[in-house]
Amino acid sequence: MRLVFSSLTFLYIFLPLCLVAYFLTSKIKVRNFILLLFSLVFYAWGEPKYILLMLAATAVDYAAGLLIEKFRGNWKAKLFLILAVVLTLSVLGVFKYADFFANSVGSIFHLQIPLLGLSLPIGISFFTFQALTYVVDVYRDRVPVQPYYYKLLLYVSMFPQLIAGPIVRYSDVCVQIDNRVCTWQKASKGVLRFCIGLLKKAIVANFAGELTEKLLGGDLSALSLVGAWAGIFAYAIQIYFDFSGYSDMAIGLGHIFGFDFPENFRYPYAAHSINDFWRRWHITLSSFFRDYVYIPLGGNRKRWALNMLVVWLLTGLWHGASWNFVLWGLYYFFFLMLEKLYLGKFLEKLPRVVQHIYAVAVILIGWVFFYFEDLSAIKAFFTAAFGGNSFSDMTQNALITNYVVVLLVGAVFSMPVLSRILSFGGWLCERKGGKLLVNASCIVFVFAALWISTAALVGSSYNPFLYFRF
Repeated sequence: MRLVFSSLTFLYIFLPLCLVAYFLTSKIKVRNFILLLFSLVFYAWGEPKYILLMLAATAVDYAAGLLIEKFRGNWKAKLFLILAVVLTLSVLGVFKYADFFANSVGSIFHLQIPLLGLSLPIGISFFTFQALTYVVDVYRDRVPVQPYYYKLLLYVSMFPQLIAGPIVRYSDVCVQIDNRVCTWQKASKGVLRFCIGLLKKAIVANFAGELTEKLLGGDLSALSLVGAWAGIFAYAIQIYFDFSGYSDMAIGLGHIFGFDFPENFRYPYAAHSINDFWRRWHITLSSFFRDYVYIPLGGNRKRWALNMLVVWLLTGLWHGASWNFVLWGLYYFFFLMLEKLYLGKFLEKLPRVVQHIYAVAVILIGWVFFYFEDLSAIKAFFTAAFGGNSFSDMTQNALITNYVVVLLVGAVFSMPVLSRILSFGGWLCERKGGKLLVNASCIVFVFAALWISTAALVGSSYNPFLYFRF
């Protein structure tokens, strides 16, 4: 059983034990060892056999960093960089993509290629990318080489961001590993952020996910037009609150331990174009592909269209070893190219609300390719969504009515409502007596969030983390 942030075991056993051990000492070196130990336990809790894989991958990049530094300015430095990149990506290739490509080649050429049948290590796409940022940035001389293996391992394995991001670059935390300050103010900010993420996940994402499964997880030939659009809307709410909730919890935990992790979401459903959407959604992944793939390929200077195609094929494949993810990547490549070449200037002339409707419509259809791994299921969904079955179904309508509050809450809070509430709180703190009121409100919110989330988790067995599979 995997240990997730929204599990009672994590909330009431693992995290309290980690916090007690961590804050019993004020020495950074001891705190680093404690955080490393708990991070390894966290990962081993779900898949103990794969902890050796993470240790080995980190060792490869650690050794490569030392050798690059030793031979800096020499052709050997580039050789060790290439070896590190190839070996690190080979781990991802073997465990995540080997069977996919074997199946694909076998289908095309009618061959029976033996499959490895390996289970996917949790968070492999995240920790391999993070290890790569270290070795590449050492080669580029943007970060100092890390002389201690355990410190690099702490960066790669740190449990707040290990499983599902955000993708934290070594440059984000290299100074903080040895020099960070844990204050009550920062910790309280982290607790508040964690509880916001917990509510997002345990309440909104989980209940929206239940509706998604009930509408889209069954016989699509019986799905009505209303049911299809309600189902994909519920999935849009689920995946945003699931992933952004996890990111909130990760960032909050980072604050508690004295780290500052990068933001990963900025209200993506408030976007007014697809280009704007990808400046707001999974920001750390987009910036990773920009800095480590798009720009090295030539960026906007040469073959920019081909460079974009490569990036979006890789973005699709990063999310999963399946053709639907390739289609999803190509789908966004098409709209980004369309906006860059033709549609962008036209959209700017339209009212803001029309731009927003366009963006949301494209995003919703995009989630269809993301949700269904079976291409025939995608076809069946579109048949239902565009009136090929029936307009509505009484059973499905009643089901949607039962979850309408969750959908409304999700729709409202996917907009910048929360940021305005927090901004108002900051404004109120500057007024006489306002700080006391804000602090009291935050304490009440934290306890209420824990109580409501605990009640929901106790009463439900549905508690997946969608990005665990990536």
